Amino acid sequence: MDINSPLRLSIPSSGALAKPALDLLRACGLGVLRTNSRTYTAEIPALPGVAVSFQRGSDITQKIDEGSADLGIVGKDRFLESRRVDGETRVIIELGFGRSQLVLGVPDAWVDVTSIADISELSMEFRAEGSDLKIATKYPRLVERHLLASGVNYFSLVQSSGTLEVAPAMGFADIIADITESGTTMRANHLKQIDGGTLIASQACLVGRRLRHGKDDAQLERARSLTDMIEAHLAARKLYSVTANMKGDTAEDVAGYVLDHADISGLRGPTISKVYTRDAEGWFAVTVIVEQSRLLAAVEQLRSVGGTSVTVSQPNYVFDSSHKAYERLTANGVGRKS
Repeated sequence: MDINSPLRLSIPSSGALAKPALDLLRACGLGVLRTNSRTYTAEIPALPGVAVSFQRGSDITQKIDEGSADLGIVGKDRFLESRRVDGETRVIIELGFGRSQLVLGVPDAWVDVTSIADISELSMEFRAEGSDLKIATKYPRLVERHLLASGVNYFSLVQSSGTLEVAPAMGFADIIADITESGTTMRANHLKQIDGGTLIASQACLVGRRLRHGKDDAQLERARSLTDMIEAHLAARKLYSVTANMKGDTAEDVAGYVLDHADISGLRGPTISKVYTRDAEGWFAVTVIVEQSRLLAAVEQLRSVGGTSVTVSQPNYVFDSSHKAYERLTANGVGRKS
């Protein structure tokens, strides 16, 4: 493997995604070592050959598109807005933090405007009066695409890098399209959301350029290791391992009984092992893997059928038989997750 061909990973240097990105990598066993907080480069000691750079979130997609980075952590909203349409950069893994929505914000005073269909009608009224419906946004590409697909054909976009919520009150736009987590800021500025006015649901994503076998083998092997660790860790977050001691004549009898109860049958069935004791026979340890939503039900069911000493743990990693992130990384075209 060519050590002079590092895998180049860009992560946000500041903003809402910066610390959660580092926290996630650390939880995955991929902690970033930054020798000086003022430097913009770092490494991942657990994965030699990965060169980490700290970039502005708004620049990460461009860095990957132009080939100066291979992978990056960025909000899906920023990625979809700024990626090259004809490029091969794609979403590799959705990371589950930084969740938000890109939505239209309409003045509360517009009591008759409650849906995207109303916006379409309103835009035609504006046009008939010789003007366009003005929409302030930082996401002109996504907004234009959504409005046209929703039958809103007459509008003009006002690009702004500042606070958008004040735009209608100050008169330089009629409505806005902006990212929100809870809608609190919009409501505080007398704006409301409407039916059909959610453009995208966003979250932090690992994005990357397509890596090719034969050409990018060094980077590809490192990318495979990095994405495998992240994907397996995220999968493990949803699962718990539950173990209880149960009496039974044989392991097969215990397994059969467990399989008859949905809450304790696990994802693929139980693992049964004999418990060796000095003073009793017929004890078995039953271990099942259950989803978080079924954890308490599984514990109660095990108790009800005689399970004792019930212990619960969460795995750090769950590796599936297929590596979906790697498939997206090497697939021809942008793939399903883009």
